[in-house]
Amino acid sequence: MLTHEWDTEKSPARVVIMGAGGFVGGRIQARLEARGVSVLALGRQEVDLLKPGAAEELAKHLNPDDCFIAVSAIAPVKNLSMLADNVRMIEAMAEAVTKSPVAHIVNIGSDAVFADSDGPLNEKSSRAAASYHGVMHLTREVAFDEVSGDTPVATLRPTLIYGAADPHNGYGPNRFRRLTADGKTITLFGEGEERRDHVWVEDVAELATRIVMHRSSGSLNAATGTVISFKECAEAIAHMADTPPAIEGSPRNGPMPHNGYRPFDASATKTAFPDFTYTQPLDGFSKVKQEMDAS
Repeated sequence: MLTHEWDTEKSPARVVIMGAGGFVGGRIQARLEARGVSVLALGRQEVDLLKPGAAEELAKHLNPDDCFIAVSAIAPVKNLSMLADNVRMIEAMAEAVTKSPVAHIVNIGSDAVFADSDGPLNEKSSRAAASYHGVMHLTREVAFDEVSGDTPVATLRPTLIYGAADPHNGYGPNRFRRLTADGKTITLFGEGEERRDHVWVEDVAELATRIVMHRSSGSLNAATGTVISFKECAEAIAHMADTPPAIEGSPRNGPMPHNGYRPFDASATKTAFPDFTYTQPLDGFSKVKQEMDAS
């Protein structure tokens, strides 16, 4: 759950985004700047978090009245080597805010920190990561909480993110959209019966912006509260094309992730930001197509 230091939106003196060149970081930067917030955008060229001395270099960019947003990660984390690199990046960011304390820390996390549950997940659900990716994000949460002292810390945990500029091409709406654009067959895992929540990157960026401008602390899951099967995702995206591609199933090599069902209780978002409404998946897929057609 989130608590707000500022009841109404205020602009912090400055926001420093570590990872502003990425899919999520770039959208957060655009939202903040549209509200007139001063932003220092940092990426690998400015501060390589894997190089020796990264903490000291990042600390040089931080001022006491800054809001620091941690987005940078090598994701998704698929093996121990990637996990180790991410831990080094976390260490550099955590050490930097220790050396040069800031006024607010916002960590962009992931719902992967949660164990599976029979019912909808919420902000109080058990954090028991069962994957390298989840372990990385849980480490981020613990690290920032440990080094923050009196500095307010907020973690935003998006579920599966989709959007026009996604670089990962992971299974789901982003890959289905690319296959559709190329006129290629969409191949589902099994029959695409898994039901998951999908959140539009613009909604994630808007929530992160509101957290910054309320100087919020605590945690918030970014999930619409609606589950949809991967087959329904594929069909919706395919039907937007002038020539819809074929959709076919495939044999599974193992059990369905999360037992095929991972719902969320989105009520905490409404409590934190009563006027915010999530973009539902089918509407979001349409908005992404419109964005791409206009580009």
